[in-house]
Amino acid sequence: MDLSIARARIALSLATLLAIYVDPAIGGLFVIDARTLAILLVYLAYGLLVHEAVRRNVLAARLPALSVTLDVLFAVLLAIFTEGHTSPAFAFFAFAIIAASTRAGFRTTLAVTLSSVLLYFVLLTFLARETRDLYLMRPVYLAVTGYLIGFLGQQHARQQAQIAERHHIARFLHDGYVQGLAGINLRLETARELLRRDQPAEAGDELRDLQAEVTREFDAVRMYIRTLADAGAATPHAVVVPREPHFSVHADFEASGRMLENVLQVIREATRNTRSHAGARSAAITAVAHGRGIRITVDDDGVGFPGGAVLPWSIASRIGELGGRCGLIRDTRPGAHLEVEMPGA
Repeated sequence: MDLSIARARIALSLATLLAIYVDPAIGGLFVIDARTLAILLVYLAYGLLVHEAVRRNVLAARLPALSVTLDVLFAVLLAIFTEGHTSPAFAFFAFAIIAASTRAGFRTTLAVTLSSVLLYFVLLTFLARETRDLYLMRPVYLAVTGYLIGFLGQQHARQQAQIAERHHIARFLHDGYVQGLAGINLRLETARELLRRDQPAEAGDELRDLQAEVTREFDAVRMYIRTLADAGAATPHAVVVPREPHFSVHADFEASGRMLENVLQVIREATRNTRSHAGARSAAITAVAHGRGIRITVDDDGVGFPGGAVLPWSIASRIGELGGRCGLIRDTRPGAHLEVEMPGA
């Protein structure tokens, strides 16, 4: 978006140069006042510099606020030297408001609008006393324009947030429950094969494990739906963005397909819990051979587990069904530390 705004700024400066050059009401036909030309050339150079800074990711944190401030100041300078029947200053004020609306929220857009309106009003009051009554409504029109731009920008941001949330839900369902259903389908095929081989005891064990897995996935779906319902009841604009941790993963073991699937499920659930609740900057997940089984450790530098906290249900229930062991490691290190031991298949 910043790159698009930078390109639009360059286009605005070039279009304004051409418009003033052919406008007989500003200096005359095919004539540009030297001071106006200097302002527009400086604005063009400024636009090119901002474009290059955005492209090279220079001053990324400060550039948006700085560029909006400079956009308003250039609009003021242009209004000083071109204010009249066909001044292009209004377009520059509007551009500053649009740039603020695409980057920030409704309040920031209103703040930029109010600043532009006040500056424009002061200019008309003190610099164009003879004709100020002719142009005094321009700040009012600018205020209306700024409000509408901010309102539409806010609605667009909400729609984008809803679309992003839908994509997140779709990815979550695909990577979680759809994959779980695929695993259930494979285990059903295994049970059928055992029955064809006249091994009812083994098929019964497979179906019993499968029933436990279906129950667990059902509870997870119900919990997720409840989470979505609670999120829908919250204030629409109160969006909490969790910190995205950086993961370091090390795995070195040999396992059957079924064991590998369980290990990956534990790692997936641990990753999801860390991203959603830990508030961590970094996390490390290790899965290595341990005797005939596999040991998985999860460490992060987040808020950790409070005293008396229980183990993550999704992981504890899975490991319990497999006959393994899992527990929290409490030591002097910050964050949460989980250790899982899975028996060999």
